[in-house]
Amino acid sequence: MKNLKLAALLVAGLIGIGTAANAEVGYIDYGRILENYPAAQQAVKELDAKGIELQQYMLEKEKQYKGLSTPLQKQNFESQTANELKSKQEALAKFQQDKEAQILGKVQAAAKSVMVSQRLDAILSDQVVFVGGVDVTDLVIQQLKQ
Repeated sequence: MKNLKLAALLVAGLIGIGTAANAEVGYIDYGRILENYPAAQQAVKELDAKGIELQQYMLEKEKQYKGLSTPLQKQNFESQTANELKSKQEALAKFQQDKEAQILGKVQAAAKSVMVSQRLDAILSDQVVFVGGVDVTDLVIQQLKQ
């Protein structure tokens, strides 16, 4: 009886190993996806534009600072500008995080769709896969462009 239970456990274990050995794993090159995904390219342009706006803001503030005459005016201007700059930098960081999360969500949804259609068990980053797997980067890019 004890041997029968042990044999049943061994068979179950071998079946589990056999199933895991047949697992199909895909991988994607996330950088290449971002390069070829129009929404990601647009997000980069928007982020660059906001960065340029911040630089222009600083240039304007520098000109205004040079026009101040008293140390008290300069000190008040510096503290006000520091607060405004911090606020603008935080807004820029939030905008960047929101865009990144939005893009990542769309890439994940496209990857999940490809995973189902290609009957894969998982899709990983190409940086995680050392050997094996199926490159589905182009399929994910196609899915994102639809």
